[in-house]
Parts: sequence; C-alpha cells; structure tokens
Amino acid sequence: MNSNKFNADDATLSVDLSEARQAVKESRFKDALGLLEIILEGQPENIDSLYLAAVCSRYLKSFDDSQKYIEGLLTLAPDMGRAYQELGHLNRDMGNEDKSVMHYRQACELNPALLAPWKILYNYFKKNNNKPAADHALQQINKLESLPASLLYIDQIMNEGRLGIAETKCRAFLKQNPTHTYAMSLLAEIANRLGYFDDAELLLEKAVEFKPNDGELRMKYATILRKKQKFAKTMEQVNILCDQHPDNLSYQAQKASEVMQNGGHEEAIKILDNILKKNPYNFSTFTSKGHAQKTLGQTDQAIKSYQAAYQIKSDHGEAYFSLSNLKTYSFSSDELDAMRNHAQRVDLSLRDKAYFHFALAQGCESIGEFDEAFLHLEKGNKIKNDQSKYSIERMDAELQAQIDICNEDFFDNLGAGGHQTKDPIFILGLPRAGSTLIEQILASHSMIDGTLELPNILSTAQGLRGDDIYGKLGNYPKSMESLTAEKRESLGKIFIDDTKMHRENAPMFTDKMPNNFRHIGLIHLIMPNAKIIDARRYPLDCCFSMFKQLFAQGQEFTYGLAEAGSYYNSYVKLMDHWDRVLPNKILRVNNEDVIDDLDGQVRRMLDYLELPFEEQCISFHETDRSVRTASSEQVRQPINKKGMGRWKPYAKHLKPLLNNLDNELLAPEDIALIN
Repeated sequence: MNSNKFNADDATLSVDLSEARQAVKESRFKDALGLLEIILEGQPENIDSLYLAAVCSRYLKSFDDSQKYIEGLLTLAPDMGRAYQELGHLNRDMGNEDKSVMHYRQACELNPALLAPWKILYNYFKKNNNKPAADHALQQINKLESLPASLLYIDQIMNEGRLGIAETKCRAFLKQNPTHTYAMSLLAEIANRLGYFDDAELLLEKAVEFKPNDGELRMKYATILRKKQKFAKTMEQVNILCDQHPDNLSYQAQKASEVMQNGGHEEAIKILDNILKKNPYNFSTFTSKGHAQKTLGQTDQAIKSYQAAYQIKSDHGEAYFSLSNLKTYSFSSDELDAMRNHAQRVDLSLRDKAYFHFALAQGCESIGEFDEAFLHLEKGNKIKNDQSKYSIERMDAELQAQIDICNEDFFDNLGAGGHQTKDPIFILGLPRAGSTLIEQILASHSMIDGTLELPNILSTAQGLRGDDIYGKLGNYPKSMESLTAEKRESLGKIFIDDTKMHRENAPMFTDKMPNNFRHIGLIHLIMPNAKIIDARRYPLDCCFSMFKQLFAQGQEFTYGLAEAGSYYNSYVKLMDHWDRVLPNKILRVNNEDVIDDLDGQVRRMLDYLELPFEEQCISFHETDRSVRTASSEQVRQPINKKGMGRWKPYAKHLKPLLNNLDNELLAPEDIALIN
C-alpha cells in the first residue's frame, strides 16, 4: 500500500513539474510559480522545483524570493552549474554586474556546457579588453553552438552528475553517429568519472585519430593519459597541442603542469611567466607559479604568487590553502576574516569551501584558536568524505588479501628472480610519517638522487588487476602467482627505465610513494635487491596530521578520524606480515628516533643501504633540491620537535580516533588525556 502511494505521489509530481515547465516556456511565470509552490509544500527539497521557482520569481521581479529559492537549492546541490547561472541572471537583473560575472564564471567552471553564461562572459571580457579570456569564451560558444541539441543536453546533465542517463543517451547517439568525435569525448568523460580509465583512453585515442587538429580532444586525451600515469605520452600530446595552437594559453599552462610533473620547475616558471605577460589576470597561473616556486624552496616568491592569485579572484580558495600549506605562513586578521566570510557563503563551490576550511584550520591553530580550527577541520574533511567512495571495509579487505596471498609458500613457490638492480630505495608507510625528512636526509648523500612520489609501482599493481581495476580487488594480488621469471625481470626493468626521467647521475635513487607499503610483495618479486625503508610515526601524531592535511588525491582514508585510525591499524598489521615473510628485508625508521638521535639514525640508514657516511646527510636542511610534498618547508629547517604532540590541544575532539586505533600502540597517559 505504501508503495502504491509512493508511485502515485511520484506520478503526480511528474505531471505537476511538466505543467510548471510548460508554463515557464510560455512565460506564464505566475501560473508556474503557483504549481511549484504546491510541489514544494510537500517536497521542500525538490531540486527541479526550487530551480524553476527561482527562475519564475526572478522574472516576476521578486528578487528576494528568487534569492531564497537559489540558496535553498545550493544547500542541497552546492555544485549545480545551472544554479550559479541563475544566480548570475539574478544579480544581473538587480544591477550587480561584478557579482553576476563572478557567478557566471562559477557556472561555466562547474558546467562548461551552459551556453548563456559563456555568451555573457564573452561580452564582458570584450568590453574590458581581456582578449585571452574573450577568445576562450568565444571558442566555447562556437563549440557549443555547433553541437546537436541532444549532445548539448547530454553534456549538461553529465556535468550535473546524472551519469546513468547521460551514458544511455550518449550510447544511443553514437549508434547512429559512430564517428562523432564530440560524442566519443562525452562517453569518454562519463567513463572517466565512473573510473573506467582504459575505456576513456581508447575512446579519446580513436577520436584524436579522427580529428588530429581538434585541440580540445587532444587536451582531454592528454588528461586521461596523465591520470593513467603515462607521463611520457602525456608530454608528447601536450607538445603537439602547443605546436598546433601556439597562442592557446590553456595549452601552454597544461604544458607547464606537465613539465613540473617531470621535475622541470624552472622551465615551468618561464612558461607561466610568458602566460602572465599575455594575461596578467590569470589567477590560476599565479597559483601554479606559486606551486613551482614552493617546490624549489623559493618561499617568499611563492607567497607573492599566491597572494597575487587571490587578489585577482578573492574567493580563489586554492590560493589561500596553498599559503596555509607552506606551514610557515601567518595569515593576517584581515585574511582570516575574508576566509571566514567565504567559507560561510552558500554560493561557493564545494571545492573552494574545502580549501577555505583547511586553510582556516591552519590559520586558527597558529593563533591558538584550537576549537575553531577543529571545527574547520571537521567541515573540510566532511566535504571530502562525502565526495569520496572510500570504505574502511573495502580497504581492510584489500590489505588482508596481501596477507592471505603473499605468505611464505607464495614466495617459496615463485623462488628467486626479478630484475637484479640495486638502484631503488623505497621510502614508504603512511603520509605525514616523516618520509620526506628521510628522503631529504638520503638525497643529501652524493650517491643518492632524491626523486618524487613515483606512481610506477601503483601503476604496475593496477595492470595486474586484470579487467577489474577500478576500486575493486580484481585479480591482484593473486595474479602475481602466475608471474614468470621473464615477466618479473621485465617488470623490474620497465620500472628502472620509466623512472630514469626523474634521476640524475647518482647510482641510487629514492621513491617515496607512501602507498607502496601495500605492494612490498610485488616490489620484492620484480626487484629483489631494492632497499625498503618503512617511515613510521607515533599513531596519534601521524593520524591527526593526516586528518589536518588536504591531500591532492589518493589518500581518501585521511578524511575522517575513524578512517585514519582504522587505516593505521591495517598498515601496522600488513607491515608486521611483511616482516614475517620477508625477514630483514625492511628497515623501520621511527620519526621520533630521528628527532632524538639524528646522527645515530643517519648512520643506521646508510649502513642498511651499504653506503659510507657523509656529513651533509646531517645538515640535510641545507641541501638545495625540489621538494613537492606537504612537508617541503619543514625539511628545509634543522631537526626539531615542533611536530610532536600537536594533537594534544585537540584531545577532547579525538575520541573517534582513539576508538579506532589499537590502544596497545598508545601511551597510557595519552589515552587518559583523550578520555
């Protein structure tokens, strides 16, 4: 009976909405609003009704009501491009041009398939002599106007997250038009958002073959290649783009990004400076320049670049977050107030809100406002957690599979083999556990090149999953049981060959991708002589530091205290397993031991690596090299205890962490402090 009522209500809603839409089309806004108000009485969170009610109220000059409906809509759908488009229309009709332009930009960022805001922005940029921005807007307009109406609709609903409907309609279109490259690119983007990267790559590769001079297609192809960690191929595509379209600043910016990915930060800054000469209002270019300067240790210049970015776009959350992520920057009271105001706005994308909350957490902590800092940490992490598909249970199962498959018999049956290189030093463990410090120490040695968090082992593991590589267990790690001696040798050699681009001339090099701890069995099989250092940190310091850090990608277990605690337990359990089945393979280095006895731990690590002691490893903070992680500024300072016990001012908030950590790993007095 309840089911029948639901179906009846659903059918009635559909009819009423159809009537309201028809009334809007016929400009009968008062009639439409009457129907919508009835719908909203029963279903106040109906997104379509709120959107149409905002439109009708605006046309009826009821601007306050329109604002109210849009705010309600954005509370439910904070990243809905059409809502920002309507907010732009509302402010335009109210005479607030600056605000309207800001919202039109947000609309285009969230849903690039919206034609109306692009047209308005084109006229605005043209009027204000911003030629690069006007040219970009015109390019978008021409592209969208050339599309069949059905594809434009598919593009719009895809950008509103309605991927199922978009996929069905896109496949139907491609059945009738199998070589339509824009439809292919749409289906590729849907595949990308669903995690089917192989399908996306194949579709875009074929589309580029059909239209080799289409810059946007090639850009999308380069983007998916980068996501699949095919950096050499990505660089090749970006170079083609820049050769074909030398005046396109977006492609130049992408080239700078790829150059940075490959370690060429000085070259990237030159490219970015050239972009800024042509478009001095490009806030995202200033932010990218700041990232390159930060990596090179040019902190003062990075600060100026980040500040220039938010001075151009006051709600550019990434610029504020980047300042906070220096860990050494102190926000002024005006900056803190500006961030607080932006974080409270309804009309701000979730991406920017997350940036502001994490930046505010750092800023508030630095002035001793710990309760407010934790409030922002909670809000920022909740945004990321809600967007994440992370599951404690799924991760536990993935790590347990390594324990179940890679036992003593597994290694005995496979026997000796693999590429016999002694070049790599894997520094792994958890993020924020001191791996950057260890890398900086070792990279100060004349016989070791410090590289990056290299994705190659993770990519190799993905390739062994078989057909199912997107968030499920797939065939890996069981697939390693069938690795032949030739295949193991080949995979090890491929790793060495593919990572040469990140090295200089030293005989050894570091790879500090923390998540490699999940794949120590694979590392041992393909490079049995590789050295492995487990960077470990006291659980409360480590987990809270992870919770405080907004990572770019790949660390979704950090977006909750319970998730962080559970992950720490699973990490310890897996590392204990590797110690049992691969005895004496791994050197464990505790962050606290390095801080207490730097000289002793440096000698211990170098002995393990079979390298002579060098004094510059002790004065690691003087080593001039690129550092790309969140700890970049800390490792440019002498050893200190600033990072120890930073969770204690937040102790009363950390019960979820305590409840999910193995208490045997903790000091009794710390348990008492949280309880």
